[in-house]
Amino acid sequence: MFIVAIIIYWDDVTKRTFYISSAVSPLPVFPIQDLETPLDLKSSSDQSNCSVKSNQTSLATAQKYILKDQGSNNHIFGQSSPTDLIVRQANRTDIVKELCLAKSSLNFPGKFKSFEKIPSRALDHLIVDDRHRVIYCFVPKVACTNWKRIMIVLSQNLKAPDGTPYRDPLAIPSYMSHNATLHLTFNRFWRRFGRASRRLMHHKLKTYTKFIFVRDPFVRLISAFRNKFDQPNEDFYRQFGSVMLQRYANISKPPGSAQEAFAAGIRPSFQNFVKYLLDSRTEKKESFNEHWRQVYRLCHPCQIEYDFIGKLETLDEDAEHLLRILGMDEQIRFPPGYRNRTAANWERNWFANVSLADRTKLYNLYEPDFRLFGYDKPETLYQK
Repeated sequence: MFIVAIIIYWDDVTKRTFYISSAVSPLPVFPIQDLETPLDLKSSSDQSNCSVKSNQTSLATAQKYILKDQGSNNHIFGQSSPTDLIVRQANRTDIVKELCLAKSSLNFPGKFKSFEKIPSRALDHLIVDDRHRVIYCFVPKVACTNWKRIMIVLSQNLKAPDGTPYRDPLAIPSYMSHNATLHLTFNRFWRRFGRASRRLMHHKLKTYTKFIFVRDPFVRLISAFRNKFDQPNEDFYRQFGSVMLQRYANISKPPGSAQEAFAAGIRPSFQNFVKYLLDSRTEKKESFNEHWRQVYRLCHPCQIEYDFIGKLETLDEDAEHLLRILGMDEQIRFPPGYRNRTAANWERNWFANVSLADRTKLYNLYEPDFRLFGYDKPETLYQK
């Protein structure tokens, strides 16, 4: 049984009611002897394929259980039946598999790179929990703050003021959830395991449950802009905002701080942000920041075969489905509702001042994410 706890974090949400099962019913963990099957660290027979296969057996068994257990209640997951949700997951994973084939019509940088060739620094979004045999690839602006809190609770890597491990995810300060030292990610394996690191990664990718949550690429960009540039953020202003103002707003000497800029009514526009993303100079200095880096570059779906692909647009149903597959539906209650959400129907307003040519270029830049994860091309954005 694979254990994951879920709470949901929408844009700027600060108060929600979430809980994990009480201390009377603690989260189960796997025996230590089950965590590390003895490996032949010299063998490389399982590294010949481009992608690391998923843990299909456990999920298939769980899905059969869902179908068998549905009884007369065909809508226990809200609007969709258990069968509908299984088909939904099959469709999502099949789309990724088909587009990752060499003969598919989709091509993008790194598509044919083997897992072995991905540098460790590019695996820093894959969080591993050995206690519950789970791997989560976090995508910024897709509920990742609270997902990281959950991973901390599961791993028991952080103690509360009373000296016991945190059990309430929301009791963990938000800034602590982003403390890299609290998460075991694949990019830290080399320092811990040396030459055995890649073999261990392969082993865990084949035997652990791997999941990811994604979001409409353009809506994710709007959400990132709202969070980082539509309100004072000193770090992002100094590193990115001031550059946008200089290059695209014709402000040769922008204010030195976000507070000064906002007080003077000066701030980057969404149009400036799009120009920055499309500017060839941007990635010559450094890679895209993780908040707007493409998902295919963060989570490598053509090299890692994810067992579950959730979407923010169907979050309630997907979370409930995943919890049931993982056998956690009795211990975890998924809280419905959200506020201040960046909605897809806002796209027309946000892109109103972006030229048709730049909209087209931006789609091309994020086309792999649109197609891999089954998002339609935003045709309305191509209307003048």
